[in-house]
Amino acid sequence: MKIQRIWIGLSVLIIAAMACQVPKFTESIPAAPDLLLPAATNQGGGDTPIVVNSEDAKHQETLVNLYERVLPGIVSIQVVGDQGGSLGSGFVYDNQGHIITNFHVVEGAKQVEVDFTSGYKIFGTVIGTDLDSDLAVIKVNAPETELHPSPLGVSKNLKVGQTVIAIGNPFGLNGTMTSGIISALGRTLDSQRGAPSGGVFTAGDIIQTDAAINPGNSGGPLYNLNGEIIGVNRAIRTSNFTEAGEPVNSGIGFAIAIDIVKRVVPVLIAEGKYDYPYLGISSLSNLSLPQIEALGLKSFTGAYVTSVSPNGPAANAGIRAGNQATSSPGLNAGGDLIIAIDGNSILRFDELLRYLINNKSPGDDVVLTVLRGEDQVDITVNLDKRP
Repeated sequence: MKIQRIWIGLSVLIIAAMACQVPKFTESIPAAPDLLLPAATNQGGGDTPIVVNSEDAKHQETLVNLYERVLPGIVSIQVVGDQGGSLGSGFVYDNQGHIITNFHVVEGAKQVEVDFTSGYKIFGTVIGTDLDSDLAVIKVNAPETELHPSPLGVSKNLKVGQTVIAIGNPFGLNGTMTSGIISALGRTLDSQRGAPSGGVFTAGDIIQTDAAINPGNSGGPLYNLNGEIIGVNRAIRTSNFTEAGEPVNSGIGFAIAIDIVKRVVPVLIAEGKYDYPYLGISSLSNLSLPQIEALGLKSFTGAYVTSVSPNGPAANAGIRAGNQATSSPGLNAGGDLIIAIDGNSILRFDELLRYLINNKSPGDDVVLTVLRGEDQVDITVNLDKRP
C-alpha cells in the first residue's frame, strides 16, 4: 500500500463559518469528586445512573478550560493565489499582530485573509518565510482586543507519551479540537527548499503525534496540557484518501517543534528570512546488518557519510564519504561514521540534525567524533549557511 506524506493546507471552494467567541478561561481547576450524571434510560425502561470517575472529570475539565482559554488566539487563514483558494490555520504570536502559520499555506499568495474566532476579519501581509522549517509570519494591523497569544512551551523537555491537543480548521471546520499523545520525537521531513545536489534539504526536530490533524490544520498550534504551544502542525503521512481525493488521517501527524519556532520566528520578523547551519553531507542511518557488514563498520549506530558536498564545510574539514564498491548495490565503503557531535552521542542522523538546528548557527564550530576504520577521530568543522 502506497504511503504518502501530505502537506495539510486545504484547497477549498466554500469556507465554513467562523466559530463563536468562547468564555474566559479559569486558571484553577477544582478537585472533583465522583460525579453522578443525569440518569440515562435503558431499553428495559429503568434509569441507569452514569458515574464519572473523579480523575476522568478532572481531565475533562482541564481540556474544556484549555480550549476556552486558547481559542481566541487561533485563526483561520484564507489565501487567494494563482492556483485558486486555500485554507489553513494559524495562531497569534504576540501583541504586535504577528501570526504564525506554515509556509506552504501562504505560498504564492496574492491575498491573505486572517479570520479570528470573534468574527473579526482582516487582510494580512506575509513578512517572512522559512522554506526549511515550513514556517511563515503574517502581519495584521488588528486591534489589541483581538490579539490573544498563547505562551510558548519548551520542546526539548518533551517525552513520548505526553498528552497533546491540536486546534485548527480541518476541512474548514473552524475551532476543531483533537487530542492524542506524542508518538515520537526528533523526526525529519523534507524541506520545502531544493539543495544544490538536486535533492532537497532536510527539516529536523519534528514531533510525531497521533492527535487527529487533517487538511486545513496546517499552521495550527499543538498544545500541552498546560496550554503552552509545543509545536506547529505541518503534515500527515497517510495511505487513505476519500473519494474526492482528500487525504484521511491515519494517526501519523507531524509538527514543527516549538524550540525551532522560537529560534526562527524572531529572525523572520526582523529580517524576513533565516539561515540554517550547514555541514554539507548526505548520510544514512538505521543501517541493516547486511549493510553494516558490507561497510565493515564497528558500530551499529551513528550517521554514515555517503557523500560530501565539494568545497562545503565537511569537505574542507576532511570528513570522508564512502568511495569503495561493496556487495550492497549503491552503497560504498570507506566513509566516516559520525557517532557524536560536540561530545553528545548520536544514534541516527536525525539526532545530529536536531542538535545542529537547535544549538548552532552559521559560522559556529562543531566537533564531530567519527569512526574511521579502526580509529576514532575528532574533527572540527566550521559551519556555513545552507546555500
